[in-house]
Amino acid sequence: MKDAPGVRTGSAAEVFRVALKLGLTSFGGPIAHLGYFERAYVQERRWLSAAEFTGLVGLCQLLPGPTSSQVGFLVGLRRAGWPGALAAWTGFTLPSALLMYGFAVLASRAQGPAMEAMVHGLMLTAVAVVAQAVWSMARSLCPDWQRIVIALLAAVLLLLHGSPGMQLAAMSAGALGGWLLCRGVQLPGFTPVAGLNSAAAWMMVVLSCGLLLALPALALLDPHGALALASIFYRAGALVFGGGHVVLPLLRDALVPGGWVSDDTFLTGYGFAQGMPGPLFTFAAYLGAVSASPHASALWAIIALIAIFLPGLLLASAGMSLWSRLAHAPAAPAILAGINAAVVGVLGAALYNPVWTAGISTSVDVAVAAAGFLLLQRWRIPPILVVALCVVASVLTAAPG
Repeated sequence: MKDAPGVRTGSAAEVFRVALKLGLTSFGGPIAHLGYFERAYVQERRWLSAAEFTGLVGLCQLLPGPTSSQVGFLVGLRRAGWPGALAAWTGFTLPSALLMYGFAVLASRAQGPAMEAMVHGLMLTAVAVVAQAVWSMARSLCPDWQRIVIALLAAVLLLLHGSPGMQLAAMSAGALGGWLLCRGVQLPGFTPVAGLNSAAAWMMVVLSCGLLLALPALALLDPHGALALASIFYRAGALVFGGGHVVLPLLRDALVPGGWVSDDTFLTGYGFAQGMPGPLFTFAAYLGAVSASPHASALWAIIALIAIFLPGLLLASAGMSLWSRLAHAPAAPAILAGINAAVVGVLGAALYNPVWTAGISTSVDVAVAAAGFLLLQRWRIPPILVVALCVVASVLTAAPG
């Protein structure tokens, strides 16, 4: 018999089985993931009510981190406590993480013209996907002239001064701009659900902020070691507002200038990630593996994967209890609106550099990337088919004759 909404009886094994099935079949990005979740958790199993599910979605959309993974984590927490939360995250994340790690290992060993053409096709995929993300996010997050101005200024700032750390400066400027210009914005309403007690919730907040400060200090002990890697991915996970694609400029800014990976290697993995089920944040497993020496690739993939998800999961856990109070701060809606607008500018700047500059070199490349964009935006073709199209087109155009 199916449980009634709100009844918190279940096992971690049960949660893991459902989450693993979702992790194997949930293609299409975070919005599509939430549709799969609603069907699996609300309609089919009735682990929570539609209003409670909407409340979790509303909360996680207002926090940094991967929305779909946070929602799944909180559903698992409600269903089977902390073991259920970990089971939900592991099941949903594991399939694409393993595929990304496997691609990192195979790509480093495969060489030759065919592999180069496939890599170039994945870079063209990145152009199409990021362009579609910028277009969609701009329409939803920049609906008025104030937020359009904030987004444009953030993009110009990054294009003129693309030094490490400028993304954080752009988003801080966006928060200030939102506070000054977006006073009339309203936060979406939702039905809050029961969460941790206040003391435990504030402990989560303190832990997340403490790690954000402590990891960079510990990284100084070994600037190119595992702690430095964890610091980079934790900071990226703590600053990603507006969807998983925003992780692209944050990670590229930290990894490429620092010599961890090359632009080509970075964008190849990002293109491959578009064809994976589950969360886009599993791109971290690929980056951790290609940043490491061969004997440490699995360990570094795990470190990067945990580090990028951890801040969002901590804040989501705390947010279940704290958001109903914090959201009543008068400036909260305006500041969040400004941050989200700046995020659009950050991703727009990344679309030009490095995505366009690294992937586009001929008119054929422009045509292939444009076709991928139209298939995604106008005809809503699944991203995995766009990956296949770009790779096949690149291989065919590179073939002799």
